[in-house]
Amino acid sequence: MGAGKSTVGKMLARKLNRRFIDSDHALEERCGVKVPTIFEMEGEAGFRKREAQIIDELTQEKEIVLATGGGAVLLPDNRHVLAERGIVIYLHANPTELWHRTKGGEGRPLLQNGDPKVILENLYEVRDPLYREIADHVIETGKPSVNQLVNTLLMQLELAS
Repeated sequence: MGAGKSTVGKMLARKLNRRFIDSDHALEERCGVKVPTIFEMEGEAGFRKREAQIIDELTQEKEIVLATGGGAVLLPDNRHVLAERGIVIYLHANPTELWHRTKGGEGRPLLQNGDPKVILENLYEVRDPLYREIADHVIETGKPSVNQLVNTLLMQLELAS
């Protein structure tokens, strides 16, 4: 949440001449409502179930760049399909950076109940090891511009192929 998945993903897709898909947006299109509404109506468990279905479908597509929601790695099935069906890039940012980037929290249901900085620290503690478990590449998002991040990614992908 706030690491730049959509921004970096869109630019990376353009450079690779691939289609960009954001799993949250795909889910919103399918359900006809925004993610916060799904959370409100079905809770996090209901949202995660729907998210897992869409990730399973999207990871079967070829030649795409997929940005998943920040909590997609929580479910073992998601981690499995992401790791098995594609190249996983973890855009790493520390909780303080994420807090600065997500101030306001609009459209971020997990930040609505409590101190957002504490929530982000707790999410990071749980999620960081899961991202690292499946990541083919870990990219630090702290200081570089989006262009620099994408160029770093392109170089790493080229080296890996």
